[in-house]
Amino acid sequence: MRASSLCLVFGLVLLMAWTPEAQLAAAVPERCCFNFVDFQIPTEKIVSALKTDSKCPAPGIVVTTKKPLEFCVKPDEEWVKKVMNNLETV
Repeated sequence: MRASSLCLVFGLVLLMAWTPEAQLAAAVPERCCFNFVDFQIPTEKIVSALKTDSKCPAPGIVVTTKKPLEFCVKPDEEWVKKVMNNLETV
């Protein structure tokens, strides 16, 4: 009885993994920002700045420094806009 119940549960888990809902979970963005720093990062220390996916709950920019450290910053701040412009023109 136990073995057949275990097989049934295992089979149901496998079926759930193949459903369209389970495949939608793969569409979750890799990186989102939930907390943002409230200070300006010196431009000379920034190596890269990448926009978060549009599927994230809040728009953000992930800034990577030379250390390497990553910070989330708000894209509407003036200094962030300048950094993004500078990185695009390089």
